[in-house]
Amino acid sequence: MPRKLFCEISPLTYQISRRKSILTRQIKDRLSKEHFATAKSNEKLSVVIYKHNSLIRRQLGNTRMDLQENKAQNLKICTPLVNGVLIKPGEVSSLWKLVGECTPKKGYKEGLMVGREEDAQSGIGGGMCQFSNLIHWMVLHTPFGIVEHHHHDGVDMFPDFGRKVSFGTDTSIVYNYLDYRFRNTTDKTYQLITYTDDEYLYGELRSTEHQDFKYRIKVEDEFFSKENGTVYRNSKIYKRTIDRASGNDVEKQLIKTNHAKVLYDTSNLEIIEM
Repeated sequence: MPRKLFCEISPLTYQISRRKSILTRQIKDRLSKEHFATAKSNEKLSVVIYKHNSLIRRQLGNTRMDLQENKAQNLKICTPLVNGVLIKPGEVSSLWKLVGECTPKKGYKEGLMVGREEDAQSGIGGGMCQFSNLIHWMVLHTPFGIVEHHHHDGVDMFPDFGRKVSFGTDTSIVYNYLDYRFRNTTDKTYQLITYTDDEYLYGELRSTEHQDFKYRIKVEDEFFSKENGTVYRNSKIYKRTIDRASGNDVEKQLIKTNHAKVLYDTSNLEIIEM
């Protein structure tokens, strides 16, 4: 049997390891020369670069729907903390620096999250990954550089239910040592607009002027395979860069290759034996 890590010995050692990781990130950020985006504006920048919305309450396998209700509350709390933030040229946007730690004292409730063993669990602030997924999907439609991005890429936990974004473009975040960060690599100022209503989480990425290029995310070579009795979801995700003036493709970049273990019932899937 493999030797357990210190954080795996008990709940206490996990909390000790967690607080150590949080403190280490805080120290690194204080010593860093990065300029983080914090300024906000109540006035929306004039040009909509990209916008997206996602359904808040989704039936994911056999998960409890009360966790979905709690997620709606969590998103209602965190979206105003990001709404209106300006990302100026050269600045880095950090989700956790804008939102802070999700605690019961701030009103956050227990929601669905992915555990350390990449399984469905519940915890305070569950649902924040949906928020970071939204931001990441919008960032993929810009020339920004992604500074920090963690995936749930080892598993396919739930069957598709009204999926609007490509499988494998999700994010994994844990305060504050697993963050989602991106850098504005352009000479233009951008702005994030985020909010919720009773049904949806909304996001807009705005700027002072149009981008020279458009971006499209495309999935290719998607299939399910069975390997040594285990079913996997496979695909390749490409980012196409398109010249706005001519409509011609400028670049096609492979940004992700998926090979994820499927954790739900696969009896109705078309599966290739490998």
